[in-house]
Amino acid sequence: MDARINYFGNALAGKVMRHLSSADAAVHAAVPVATQELVKIRASQINGCGFCIDMHTKDALAAGEDQQRLNLVAAWHEATVFTDAERAALELTEHGTRIADSAGGVPDEVWTNAAKFYDEDQLAALISLIAIINAYNRINIINRQPAGGYEPGMFG
Repeated sequence: MDARINYFGNALAGKVMRHLSSADAAVHAAVPVATQELVKIRASQINGCGFCIDMHTKDALAAGEDQQRLNLVAAWHEATVFTDAERAALELTEHGTRIADSAGGVPDEVWTNAAKFYDEDQLAALISLIAIINAYNRINIINRQPAGGYEPGMFG
C-alpha cells in the first residue's frame, strides 16, 4: 500500500505537522509519558490508524513501557495492569474520540472521574492530547499512510 500523497515531503503538510508537533510538545510535561502513549494508542486503535498504533507502541516500548500493558490497551476495561489514573485517562480518551457516538459529548461522570486524578493543567493537557492524536489519526487515515516502518525518534 502506498500513501496517496507524500505527506512528509509536502511543504504545506510539513507546516501543518510542525504546528501539531508544537502543540503536542506543549502538553508533554503535564502528564506522565506512559499515560500520554496509552492515550495515543487507544485513540489510534479506535480510529483504526495503523501508522499511529505502530508509532506509539514503538515509542512506548522505547520509553520503557511493559509489553503486557501495551497488549492490553484495547481491553483496558478488563485489564488489571493500569492505575486508576490511567484508566480515567483511557476512559476520557474513548469518550473524547467517540464524541459523535454520544449525545451531549463526554458524560459528566467521565469528566468527574478524570478530575479525581488530574489537576486543571493536566486535564487541559489530556483534552489537547486527545484532540491532537485524533487530528494525526485523521491525516494518516485519509492519506492511507502505510504502517510498520516507523523507527523511534525518526521524526526528531
